[in-house]
Amino acid sequence: MIRLSSLAVAFATCTLSLTAAQPEALPLWPHGAPGSEARVAEPEKQDGSNVMNVHNPSLTPFIPTTGATGVAVVIAPGGGHSKLCLGHEGYALAEWLREHGIAAFVLKYRLAREPGSAYTIQEHAMADTRRALRTVRRRAQEWGIKPDRIGIMGFSAGGELAAFAAMKSDPGQADAADPIERASSRPDFQALIYPGTSNLFTVEKGMPPAFIACGYGDRPDIAEGMASLYLKYKAAGVKAELHIYSNAGHGFGYKPNTTTAAGAWPHRFREWLVDSGLLK
Repeated sequence: MIRLSSLAVAFATCTLSLTAAQPEALPLWPHGAPGSEARVAEPEKQDGSNVMNVHNPSLTPFIPTTGATGVAVVIAPGGGHSKLCLGHEGYALAEWLREHGIAAFVLKYRLAREPGSAYTIQEHAMADTRRALRTVRRRAQEWGIKPDRIGIMGFSAGGELAAFAAMKSDPGQADAADPIERASSRPDFQALIYPGTSNLFTVEKGMPPAFIACGYGDRPDIAEGMASLYLKYKAAGVKAELHIYSNAGHGFGYKPNTTTAAGAWPHRFREWLVDSGLLK
């Protein structure tokens, strides 16, 4: 299904500030991520709502206290793999989802393009992403989540991670000493919000259903790339819904009290969850 809207707006920078009231972040590995153990205690760097120098990847859980639906979403913020835009591409949306009964988990992943970084997207950022999905699934009962209603959402660079997670996953290692590694890394659905590198995305039958949103004014590889990606999902028989907002560019994210069509995309996402049978 394609829905095209005529009202939207672009927000190109990470402008929402982080507050001291955020839930506590939970490290993905108790003794540090593989390959980063020596830097596990190194502090992150913060510039407004941007966070850098991530060596101890984590999840920040936003768990509904009332009206929980059992649906959960891992959120991978964008930032070009050189920073994490945790405001309008992370915590603001997580709070909105929590208010609507959907558990949200904001992922801090290792940054492959930060100056001086030795990390890579496929080896390190994707290890963090898959570990996040395993963690939520393993602790689903504790958090009141249905283990078959766990999806991933990503913005820009984080959208790449979300797409890669849907492309390649595994059922977990049954005999792993670490109980989290026994859980599946497959997302039950994916939400790609103006993701980059769509030329690297592959589509196969049986992949998780997809929700896609982007702006008409974005880079051609995103605006046109998402239209092409939708057609690939259609050809493979993978259910997908595409929203192209005609007056939006890159980085519109989610900001509370925005009255544009692009600003209201989380409502369309929730409607898609209902239409897809993932949310009652």
